Parts: sequence; structure tokens; C-alpha cells
Amino acid sequence: MDKGLTQTEGDIGRITIAPQVLVTTARLTALAVPGVARLVAPPGVGRLFNSDGVRIEIDGDRVYVKIYVMTEPGVNLLGIGRKIRNEVTRALENMVGVEVEAIDVHIEDVAFS
Repeated sequence: MDKGLTQTEGDIGRITIAPQVLVTTARLTALAVPGVARLVAPPGVGRLFNSDGVRIEIDGDRVYVKIYVMTEPGVNLLGIGRKIRNEVTRALENMVGVEVEAIDVHIEDVAFS
């Protein structure tokens, strides 16, 4: 992860947003979407480190997000993927004020009881 997003406001100072703020915002927003059972660690090494299911990359003032989810049974997978993408984009752009370049939603499994 990068050091964060910095926005300069004239000569009076700057505002820095830590990458963890973006991760937390994306995570909580995705979990609030009906039909999302939980976030899961990405495949590979991420699963060994108990990752929280959200990856953020910052390139200048643009943000790239990858979200790994497990859904509830019986939901429309394409529809829930679109809903997650739309809600996370809205949250990051409106609440945090960053420009979202891309959000990739990875549906890893369905949570059967």
C-alpha cells in the first residue's frame, strides 16, 4: 500500500488520508450490501495472513479496489457484484472524496449452512 492520498489546499496545509481508511470504508460498505455473507481473504498468500478481503492500490489520486466476498445462498451473483461495485464507488467518492478508477469484485464462494 502507498503512504496515502494527499490533497493540498493552497498554502494553509494539507490533508492526508491513510490507505487503511479506504480499506475500512470499502469493507464496511461491501458488508452492508444485502446478500453478502462475509469478506474472504484473496486466494494465494493472502489467505495465509488472514487478510480482510479488500485490496487497495493508490496511483496518484486514483484508487483501484479488489474485494473478495462470500455470498448468501440464492442471491443473483451478477446483481450482487454490481451492487457492491456501485455502493463502494459511491462511498469512496462521496464520503472520502477520492476518484475510483476501478473496483473488481471477486465472488469466491456461496455460504451454505
